[in-house]
Amino acid sequence: MFGTGRSLPLLRVFGIRIGVNTSWFLVLFLFIYWLAEPFGNQLDDDSLGFVAAVAATLLFFGTLLLHELGHALAARREGIEVTGIDLFLFGGVMKMSRDTSSPGAEFRVAAAGPAVTLLVVLVGIGLSVAMEGWGDFFDTASLDTVSAPTFATLLVSFLVTMNFILLVFNLLPAFPLDGGRIARAAAWRLTGDRVKATKFAARMGEGLSWLMIGYGVWQLLSNNVSGGLWAIVLGWLLGSAARGAVAQSAVTERLEGVTVADVMDAEPVTIPAAVSAMQAYDDYFRRYHGWDWFAVVEGDGQFVGLAHRAAIEHAALDEGGAMAVREVASSQDTEGQVPADEPLEALLASEPLRRLGALMAVDAEGRLRGVVTREQVMRALQARLAPSG
Repeated sequence: MFGTGRSLPLLRVFGIRIGVNTSWFLVLFLFIYWLAEPFGNQLDDDSLGFVAAVAATLLFFGTLLLHELGHALAARREGIEVTGIDLFLFGGVMKMSRDTSSPGAEFRVAAAGPAVTLLVVLVGIGLSVAMEGWGDFFDTASLDTVSAPTFATLLVSFLVTMNFILLVFNLLPAFPLDGGRIARAAAWRLTGDRVKATKFAARMGEGLSWLMIGYGVWQLLSNNVSGGLWAIVLGWLLGSAARGAVAQSAVTERLEGVTVADVMDAEPVTIPAAVSAMQAYDDYFRRYHGWDWFAVVEGDGQFVGLAHRAAIEHAALDEGGAMAVREVASSQDTEGQVPADEPLEALLASEPLRRLGALMAVDAEGRLRGVVTREQVMRALQARLAPSG
């Protein structure tokens, strides 16, 4: 939903990096703190209530992760690379390498998350009603102290309530919420203009942000300090994200039609895979002192991997240097590859490009067509965004 900056990696799911922003630990603590007392009252056991609060909080963030995975898998089906999912103070965010390319794709990616959340709600209601009936389900879900739920029914009812609130909020037609992205897809379909559609949905997002900030101020004046501050900060973040989306859309429009092949170095210095490590060390690494790696290619141009200075130097000086470079080159650098016909827009959020400083541009058969550096991308971006006339 919002950008979160750098995050701490936790695990990978379906090859997607899952991380948490440091702010996530704050909300984790607050959720447990807020839930421990009412859960203890419900279960008539403070210790068990604390355990239930911890379990409920972790399960809720697990459902948030499922929501973002829904978006991520839908984006993958549209051919969009997903660079990761981060959990943070106000939920989760799925990071795509580029924006969607059609109203239909925008709708499918945006609707996938709420669809997963709706499924969680329906499954949760079914389980809860099966365990305790309709009447007790509503009492437990509202944390009514008159009811006497079990540990399991309390957790399920809480998850249903929180995910229902999440579903309703996310479907508000205000960008960058999921409902706002669905509204953008509809406006995009009607107008045929992605930028105009984004501006329309973003204005709705800014309007909602002001309403939330106003509500937060009213809560502060009513002595609800925590609720007021929460609404103000969330409103401010929503408005910032909406304005950022408009700026990003304008950049995307300027870069339309530009591919990696248009800005890459089409004749990079490469090392033939068949040469010895000693020859590679003498002819390349000793000659190009400031270069830490070179791309290694077979005779037909097939990209083999990267020859790193430390590995080649060790093979040349400590292991006799007779082995072929292909045996020393790292073949695990697949994340450092990009299709030569990839839109340049896709590199703006590329984590491998930021980390490595360059990407290998390859064709559909895996042959190296060039190398694109971070500096080349920035120069192309500056040229496209420079005022005309």
